Amino acid sequence: MRSIRARLLAWLIGGVVLIGVLGGWIVYRNALAEADAFFDYHLRQTALILRDEPVAYSDAPRIPANDASYDFVVQVWSLDGVRVYLSRPHSVLPQITTLGFSTAKTSEGDWRVFGTQALTRVIQVAQPMHVREQQAADLALKTLRPFALLLPILAFLIWLAVGSALPPLQRLTSLVKARRVDALDPLPDEHLPDEVTPLVSALNDLLVRLDAALNRERAFMADAAHELRTPLTALHLQMGTLARAANESERTEAMERLSAGVQRAIRLVEQMLSLARQEPRAQPGNVQVPLADVVRDVVAELVPFADAKHIDLGISNSESALVLGNPDALRTLTRNLVDNAVRYTPDGGRVDVSVERSSESHGALLKVVDNGPGIPPEERSRVLDRFYRRPGTTPPGSGLGMAIVKAIADAHAANLTLDSGLDGKGLAITVAFPPM
Repeated sequence: MRSIRARLLAWLIGGVVLIGVLGGWIVYRNALAEADAFFDYHLRQTALILRDEPVAYSDAPRIPANDASYDFVVQVWSLDGVRVYLSRPHSVLPQITTLGFSTAKTSEGDWRVFGTQALTRVIQVAQPMHVREQQAADLALKTLRPFALLLPILAFLIWLAVGSALPPLQRLTSLVKARRVDALDPLPDEHLPDEVTPLVSALNDLLVRLDAALNRERAFMADAAHELRTPLTALHLQMGTLARAANESERTEAMERLSAGVQRAIRLVEQMLSLARQEPRAQPGNVQVPLADVVRDVVAELVPFADAKHIDLGISNSESALVLGNPDALRTLTRNLVDNAVRYTPDGGRVDVSVERSSESHGALLKVVDNGPGIPPEERSRVLDRFYRRPGTTPPGSGLGMAIVKAIADAHAANLTLDSGLDGKGLAITVAFPPM
């Protein structure tokens, strides 16, 4: 059953019926125990009275077999084992008398028997067990009859209670269905049951995060359209210059400028796609990533570019540290940091990469330090924005590298800090990952 109403009604009414049946069985068992104690007492008293009364049993009147008003049967035995009296001749009782209480099985069913011995005789009083069971059942039915009559009323009250508890959910469902696709304002949470309030709070939190994600997407698309317009316009102009080239020398120069423009456009698109994959931010996969291995792979990949500029690129420290995250995203983060350091460090410079364990939180620290031009302290927060480039910065770029780094660091709950580099010059970027 998928309906909450049906489930509640089934569980509540079914529970009431089950408890009623269990209660009836308990009442019957208690009534049977009371009946056993009561009738056992009367069996014993009857036997003791007959034991103390001088009765001539041969002349005593016998109860007819069809007299249902008297359910006790009396047998009297002489001391030599001869039965001298039986109140109901048709009754089949055991031929052996047991003193005290006992239960005998006969063709007429189980009988409860009490035997006692007098000076000259043995008296046995018996009663069929079905009489006691019938009395107990009648008593239990009388006790439970009012509850059975009230059960339909109780079921109706449960139906009303369940029905009155569900309208808030129905109103909330109607409110959500009636919303437009672009309506991301929070849902009203007044006059809601306590069980529904956490759901509405979670939905409102989701709507806030979705609105932020859509705003980021809209801002990204606007920035991307703006940033792509310039290189595409430049490519169009360079193609016109190539078409108007008067000689081979001008044609070759125009081809080189066009090729460089195409390469810049390719890099811009690649970085935009990389940034788009990181937004909106998603939780990284639950994978243990050896950060030192990622650093070694990235440094080995970028060594040829560093050698072309005579830059000393190397790993100064490589401690064993695991990071919980997405391997591809961590590789993109590391590559952007090292690539930026190599690009902006002048020829003959130095770039050091290290992986350390944090002594305080036992997390991992990724550091990329260079002795390049660096970034003034007042602009270090600005370089994390998308498409931001410091005026006069060379070589040309898209301004997305650090924005990608920040998005990946945020997705991994890592802390990103920028500081001065080697010997007080250049830039030092530290990414502090949380502990495992």
